[in-house]
Amino acid sequence: MLAEISHKNQKFKVDLAKPIDISIGLRNGHKNPVAWYLGPPEIKPVRDGDFIGKVTEGASVNFNTIRFNPHAHGTHTECVGHISGDFHSINQQLKDYFFTAKLLSFQPEHWMGDAVITAEMLSRNLKKDECEALVLRTLPNYPEKLSRKYSHTNWPYLSGKAAEYIRKCNIRHLLIDLPSVDKEKDDGKLLAHRAFWDYPENPRTGTTITEFIYVPTPIPDGEYLLNLQVAPFENDAAPSKPLLFKIKS
Repeated sequence: MLAEISHKNQKFKVDLAKPIDISIGLRNGHKNPVAWYLGPPEIKPVRDGDFIGKVTEGASVNFNTIRFNPHAHGTHTECVGHISGDFHSINQQLKDYFFTAKLLSFQPEHWMGDAVITAEMLSRNLKKDECEALVLRTLPNYPEKLSRKYSHTNWPYLSGKAAEYIRKCNIRHLLIDLPSVDKEKDDGKLLAHRAFWDYPENPRTGTTITEFIYVPTPIPDGEYLLNLQVAPFENDAAPSKPLLFKIKS
């Protein structure tokens, strides 16, 4: 379904029948990716006396309770409320859902035992006002990202200067295939989060960070239209389903 979309005085042709889903679905048990020292998410039927909320157990419907943490168990989108003392809800902060986007892939550089995406790497591939959203895919792009247990692994991260550069390029929505844009154990500094949101000096409301995405290897770097769908949770973060659409020439 080829459609012409008008967006902020620009027109794009995209095939709405061919979305590229870069989210990781929430799954019960150990096949789900996990971070931040939590156990796996749970999706279990309700039990109340003799009632079990499962059709195969005699119920008329499947009736599951889901226990999970949006930051630890899969693709999620967060707002400045993630690091602010004041409450900000992602459901209130995100009011637009389509954005021009650029997908870039990087092999993080090794520095003092860490793997880091730097401002210098970004500056060679991203210019100011080039797009509204930036999608980062780290290399190597192994499929184990879909189920990896990230706790205590010191995953790659963005330097504070890299996040500052992204902000200065006027990127409003940052997406990455890691549990966090920041170093796993940084004594609460959160340099990348703070730099991107310019917090606490000038908090950037209406901007978001999406973590725990997965971009399949065959998807080429380049320009896309992003549809960012977020579950309507009144919380600093919520599960999300980002979709990319290839822009037709």
